[in-house]
Amino acid sequence: MSDQILVVDDEAEIADLIEFYLHAEGFSVFKFYSAKEALECIRRTAPDLAILDVMLPDMDGFALCRKIRETHHYPIIMLTAKDAETDKITGLTLGADDYITKPFRPLELVARVKSQLRRYKRYNPAGSQTGNGSILTHLDLEMDIPAHQCLIGGAPLTLTPTEFSILRILLENKGTVVSAEDLFHQIWQDEYYDKANNTITAHIRHLREKLHDTLEKPKYIKTIWGVGYKIETS
Repeated sequence: MSDQILVVDDEAEIADLIEFYLHAEGFSVFKFYSAKEALECIRRTAPDLAILDVMLPDMDGFALCRKIRETHHYPIIMLTAKDAETDKITGLTLGADDYITKPFRPLELVARVKSQLRRYKRYNPAGSQTGNGSILTHLDLEMDIPAHQCLIGGAPLTLTPTEFSILRILLENKGTVVSAEDLFHQIWQDEYYDKANNTITAHIRHLREKLHDTLEKPKYIKTIWGVGYKIETS
């Protein structure tokens, strides 16, 4: 069965263009021009990935992203206005995994969709393998990789696929600094990010909020200024 992609954009030309290129790559597409229609679809079925425009007529893409994240953890890619840095940060903070600015190259969007799906399936329970290193811990934080589950103090920790990936990499490299560039390559395995991109910074900030961590006195994720991030050995 082909992967199912939810596309929500009130500009018919853009939605149709995305649908055309995704169909050409063998994906199934649920295409909608409003958030209301998209939410009705989400209630009936669970897509494998969502592409959401920020500007929608009835509910902005941020609110739709937030609604999806209440019950689902599949990847979300936001479509933002050109150079709208605030939109990018807001989307990532609300749980989006990636963003692409308009106008965009359709093949680049398809590449990002494939990259997000590869990573999501890699860390999904069905795609995970048991073995050494399947349980990662730090203080009261426990990550069960095969179950794709995180606990903090025994309570479930809800993470997006990207947040799970970042935390896993830092736990696997505990005691070692991991640069933002290395995180890019390990998570997305693509070259479409430049060093000035603040995607990882936004995800780290949101991850810290969920961990109730602080930048000044970090219990879990420590920033090594000008170098990267690390989790100390305990």
